[in-house]
Amino acid sequence: MNQKYAELFRRKMDEKSFARLEALGENEEALAFIAHAIELGEPETVFVGDDSEETAEHIRQMAIDNREETPLRIKGHTVHFDGYYDQARKKEVTKYLVPAGETMDSKLNQMPRDEGIKEMEDLQRGAYRGRTMLVRFFCLGPADTIFAIPCLQITDSCYVAHSEDLLYRKGYEAFRKLPKGAEFFKYRHATGEVDERMTSKNYEQNRVYMDYTRNTVLSVNTQYAGNTVGLKKLSLRLALRKADREGWLAEHMFIMRSNGPNGRKTYFAGAFPSACGKTSTAMIPGENIVGDDLAYFRVIDNEFRAVNVENGIFGIITDVNAKDDPVIWDVLHEPGNVIFSNILVKDSNPYWLGMGEDIPATGVNYVGEWKEGMKGPDGRETTPSHKNARYTVRMSDLKNADPDWDSPDGLKMDGIIYGGRDSDTSVPVREAYSWEHGICTMGAMLESETTSATIGQEGVRKWNVMSNMDFLSMSVGHYVNNNLEFAKHIQRPKVFGTNYFLKKDGKYLNGKLDKAVWVRWMELRAHGDAGALDGAYGLLPKYEDLKKLFLDVLKKDYSEQDYIDQFTVRIPECIDKLDRMAQIYATVSDTPKAMQDEMQAQRARLEKLRGEKGDYVSPLDLPEA
Repeated sequence: MNQKYAELFRRKMDEKSFARLEALGENEEALAFIAHAIELGEPETVFVGDDSEETAEHIRQMAIDNREETPLRIKGHTVHFDGYYDQARKKEVTKYLVPAGETMDSKLNQMPRDEGIKEMEDLQRGAYRGRTMLVRFFCLGPADTIFAIPCLQITDSCYVAHSEDLLYRKGYEAFRKLPKGAEFFKYRHATGEVDERMTSKNYEQNRVYMDYTRNTVLSVNTQYAGNTVGLKKLSLRLALRKADREGWLAEHMFIMRSNGPNGRKTYFAGAFPSACGKTSTAMIPGENIVGDDLAYFRVIDNEFRAVNVENGIFGIITDVNAKDDPVIWDVLHEPGNVIFSNILVKDSNPYWLGMGEDIPATGVNYVGEWKEGMKGPDGRETTPSHKNARYTVRMSDLKNADPDWDSPDGLKMDGIIYGGRDSDTSVPVREAYSWEHGICTMGAMLESETTSATIGQEGVRKWNVMSNMDFLSMSVGHYVNNNLEFAKHIQRPKVFGTNYFLKKDGKYLNGKLDKAVWVRWMELRAHGDAGALDGAYGLLPKYEDLKKLFLDVLKKDYSEQDYIDQFTVRIPECIDKLDRMAQIYATVSDTPKAMQDEMQAQRARLEKLRGEKGDYVSPLDLPEA
């Protein structure tokens, strides 16, 4: 370590923290990043953590001592509150910093790099005064594997660091082993000025900037984990670019295991936009979860393999209840390390929307002291807990976690699922004809339909390419092409599309637990153990297979009329969707030719079926595949 850094670090940290930095050797990039954060933020002290439980417990206690978190009745449980206007990711202030002479896809939020760096440094200058700056080391993916990306986080929020101890694998020892010049990701966060509740005060100056040329994310004037926990979805953007350079994939997907006949283990990864059933699919009773949010894909020994990028779950708690989510419910009611955020607290007990129990009419929540009917500072009526309230838990605390969820070699994928949401078009489950067909017409054409409860205008379709639109750091066409090329020369997983939200006469045609049957059908198809019908836009289940699965999996009868209602091919609506997608991809200058070919072929198949059978075709009239 050079003398300049040594003198600065010794002034700000105790011997134990200094020794941890000294042990990193000559990692000039890491030491320079830490030194600049000290000089810019001017902290009173600096704490450097390692991989020990002692460090993790120290951080957790600091979060309680400085009132970022408050203990609850159950041992190990705490609650954190974000500011009233700081309850989610803010797309409008989340930007890529683009150097002079470079351009990015016009659909991506961006600004000149020099301008963004200056603004961020002006906002973070002196932001750590009177506080402790925390230096933490974590790892995306299993450490010491081909999947691993070492990460360095700097923050003044103990809540942020505590969250990362639950959500990510330890990375200090991995950093000590890094060869000179090795690539890693960096994050610098500053909470900014806080109010009496210890929440970020200057929400109008919230900024989240991504300097992709330096593998760095910078954020200020926010505490919400999606904006501040550096390894969260912000890192997906950096990983997408790294994956692009190195020939692998970074995806916004869960990973799960379906348990087939005779003890067979079948692994699926799935991309579902918000409110399309992502977590509930990953947590289906009787199956096993590997991860609920992010996945890295690599080809290893000619196999399509994946790892859970994370070590825990930062999940939406709204509607988590004992009946529909028994595993999560148990974790949230047993002693252990759990962080609740933006729920309602009454007598040291947590409450949230949709929990299936009576919720008190008064308490403390994201507004402050709260009572039923109370309006927030913006004049809107508030709810007991925020609809985006969260829980943070470790994967290892879930009773249904797959025993191999942390495998350093990853897990071989047998299927990829793209789950959309529409009330009048897509059948509950279908299989693609090929990898190209699935990527182009299920992944790249993924849509979710808004509901009046969340948006105010029902039935608006929002396009979300592979559920990754918010996190793309390259053009849409380039991203789609990367997916097409990735599995070109290997045995490829089957691709499936799901839609749990089909309606008839205003009522859902699917029960909440029916997804367990759709997954089991996909499991059979992945191994060639069930037949299928040709629905012109994918392969559909046969009635006799679903009838048996409903009885075996859910112990319920499945009528032929239910089957007809759910799996009728709705050709006008399917062609309308193709029209919408054609308009969108006409604006994507680098749309792959395969995308255009697959859309044209799908249109031709649907038109042919319409000429033979009419606009709406019962599955009983479809040919064998």
